[in-house]
Amino acid sequence: MTLENQLITKTYYHMYINEHENVQPLRVLGDAYQEELQKDLPDLTSIRFAQGEIYFHNRDYEAAIFKWENIAGELERWARKNIADAYYESGLLSNAEDLYLSIDTNNLTLKTEVALQLFSLFIERGKLEEAVAIIKKTIDMNPDYPNVTTIARAYFEEQLDWGNAIELAVSEAKRTSSLEWFETVNEYVQKGVTRNLYPNYFMQALFELYSIDQKKFEDLTTSIWNSYKREDSYFTWLKEVNHLLLNLEISRNNHLELLSDLHYETYFALINGNYSIKTLEDLVPDLLTNWLHLSAPKQTVIVSAAVLSWNELFPTSISMSVVSEAENLISETDCHIEEWEECLNLFKGIIGWAKIHDMGENNRLNWVVEQLNDFDTHHLFITGFSGSGKSGFVNTILGDEIQDSPTSSLVMFKDNEDLTIVEITDEETVSLEDFAQFQERMDRRRNALESIIEFQQPFPFLYEQKLALIETPGLNGSHQDRYEVLQYLQMADTLLFVLDANAPFADKEKTILSQIHELAPDIPVHFLLNKMDTIVNEQEAIRIFEETSSKIQSYLPAAQVFAFSSQYDRGQQLVDLKGFIHSIRDTRNLADKRLAKLLFFIRTTISRLLQKRIDVENQLIESVRWNEEVVMKLNGALNQFKDAESQKIKVITKSYRASKESIQNELSIAIPKILQESSELIREDSDFSAIHLELNDVMNSRVQEYLEQEIMPKYYASLQEWIIRGKEEFEQGREFLNEMVEGLNSLYGEERIQIECDFKVLDDWRRDTDRMTSRFQLEKVNILLRNTPSQFLLKSAGKLFGALSQNKAMLYNKYQAFVKNDNYSETTAVIIQHFFQQFELFEKSLERDITMFYRQPLKVLNEAIDESLSQISTKQDILKKMNTNPEMFRDPLTLFEVRLRQFEWTTIAGKGIQTIY
Repeated sequence: MTLENQLITKTYYHMYINEHENVQPLRVLGDAYQEELQKDLPDLTSIRFAQGEIYFHNRDYEAAIFKWENIAGELERWARKNIADAYYESGLLSNAEDLYLSIDTNNLTLKTEVALQLFSLFIERGKLEEAVAIIKKTIDMNPDYPNVTTIARAYFEEQLDWGNAIELAVSEAKRTSSLEWFETVNEYVQKGVTRNLYPNYFMQALFELYSIDQKKFEDLTTSIWNSYKREDSYFTWLKEVNHLLLNLEISRNNHLELLSDLHYETYFALINGNYSIKTLEDLVPDLLTNWLHLSAPKQTVIVSAAVLSWNELFPTSISMSVVSEAENLISETDCHIEEWEECLNLFKGIIGWAKIHDMGENNRLNWVVEQLNDFDTHHLFITGFSGSGKSGFVNTILGDEIQDSPTSSLVMFKDNEDLTIVEITDEETVSLEDFAQFQERMDRRRNALESIIEFQQPFPFLYEQKLALIETPGLNGSHQDRYEVLQYLQMADTLLFVLDANAPFADKEKTILSQIHELAPDIPVHFLLNKMDTIVNEQEAIRIFEETSSKIQSYLPAAQVFAFSSQYDRGQQLVDLKGFIHSIRDTRNLADKRLAKLLFFIRTTISRLLQKRIDVENQLIESVRWNEEVVMKLNGALNQFKDAESQKIKVITKSYRASKESIQNELSIAIPKILQESSELIREDSDFSAIHLELNDVMNSRVQEYLEQEIMPKYYASLQEWIIRGKEEFEQGREFLNEMVEGLNSLYGEERIQIECDFKVLDDWRRDTDRMTSRFQLEKVNILLRNTPSQFLLKSAGKLFGALSQNKAMLYNKYQAFVKNDNYSETTAVIIQHFFQQFELFEKSLERDITMFYRQPLKVLNEAIDESLSQISTKQDILKKMNTNPEMFRDPLTLFEVRLRQFEWTTIAGKGIQTIY
């Protein structure tokens, strides 16, 4: 054991007892001590140091400290360290810490031992930051010291201090090139504790690991890659690892299959339409370059196709040497991918993206692809001009009069155990309840080509031949009309063109066939020469058949012709037809041909969506313009409406007041007259002391009778006439509103605005006027009992002189003159006020009632304005977003096209299949 090891383990005393193993160490050291004392210049330092160790091991820390206190020379600093150890063991942690910190030495081992003791002491005292600092300092100072990194790692893991743990592992992996440390880094990555680190943190370690162990390099790179997938720094990681792999000059001979799979997953995740091209343009070329260099054999064709397709859409983004390598590989390597499933996933991805971005359901297209996926059924596409007898031929095959008139929609007939008829549109699939509904769909003309009919029931012939018939409407009309009919031509495995034997094969058929060949050059075309029974005789029929066949085969050498008539024996014709269908049915490379059709529909879908984006923008612009026009018209209508409402309020209330004023005027004349005529009740023999009371009662009674029997019926009749006039005004108002709404609805193109004026207002008026005019009770008015000077004098004189006969004549004349000549203006005003009092609330509510009549139309107009303003705001926001970020829509479709071209490349590889555009 070396001296340093003895000092570390406090076994320095062994150098004294090696020859005295059977004697107690203290006795041996005591004897040595006494022996040294006998010398002229004794040096007791080493003996005292060794004695201190014996006392320390026997836990006599005070004695140990005593022995070590006076040590000088080379052992002095070790002695001080040992004293600090004794304090530590005695629980005097503060003293120990101070003493440890005071030791100043250049001895690396001693420094390390002191640091490790401080590390333990700091932990025990809860000084965790100091503990971390001292252990990190120790590692920097002496990383190869036994167990120092192991102690640090254990502590960091215990404290879940993953930052320092990762730093230690990465540093040691780079420093020592130890696979154990690289495995530790991998463990931390897999725990998920490294995700917050900046990706370039690992690059140097990975670079060094590659030269040590490529399998471990792949494992660690894969772990780090997966750890960053859901982090914000993922794209930074991809850039860093791309750069690293480019510099490592990796080749396919390294067999890094895990990395190849990661490149595969990453590439397709990046081009799934969720990222902009700007984000990917600096990333994907390096990713593809690396993938090509390290690809596993099963992915060589895929990555080569990916390189070529990316280079097509983004020329010069990938090195030409890499592109050339991809071209060579794709031509020399067999394809090992599930092409159909991959392309089907691409199609579904595009349709899903379109749905999320409000680009329609594309339900018809989904249905078409489902039919392509049915590899057990041969699709016979039957077309021709109207009047050629297509429907009769189909009925013969199906064994039933399914169609009694030419079809207006594309129809597919399939065998099925039960009757099932569905109509497929872009938005939905609707079940048709019965045959009558099917015939109704067949007879329509408007929007007929915007849906497909699928008719399924037991069809023995179709079942035996594993056949589905796709019948089109007639190919009459313009080139564009025919294109609408032939848009689903790619569903066909074989096309059967029906000719009329009376005009079999002329220029118009050649024009159509040219268009068919342009749309689907790979679909075999054959012919049915129909209506053979209309030919005058058999020889003429044979001549027409042979001439027609000759013309057709000079134009289409591979085409076959079948003579047919719905009037011939069905059984024999079906036997012949089976042979004909068998001869024209080509099942070779069916999967590849269907794949090419699927790729065609994917491409047309992308093109349609690109056009739809333009259409959507134009529709949004038009919608904004239209809604602005609607708002302008609605605001104009609203202003007219309010003017009409104000006018009706003015007219109806004025009419009411006119009726009221007429009655008021009549009352103003009649009431004074009634009161004046009451003077006839005064006689010379009247009791003038009470005549005023009698007269007051009679006057009130006469006025009450007049109001109730004459005025009330007259006022009632006047109010009824006013209500009739009000109804006429309301009807005029409604007529005006209806004309206005009709104009607005013509703008909408539908009955969008529906108004209902509230004529119940008239019922309320009738009820209220009936109630108010049914009876009137005049509150007793003090006509002659008021304290005007004249009345006061008469009443007083009557009481004073009423008993004196000579004064009666005078009072009679005075009273009669007073009653007859008074104008009763105040009394009349009071009576009129009492009479109309119950009508005041009614009059005040007229404006509100008329407003109630117009309330619903007003609400409808305001709601229509709000709806249009909301539409304008929403559409303008969408337009702004589309114009601000046009790549948001364009880029995903471009990336879908990259994937499409990639699958087209893989389809072409080694197969010679023609791509359909």
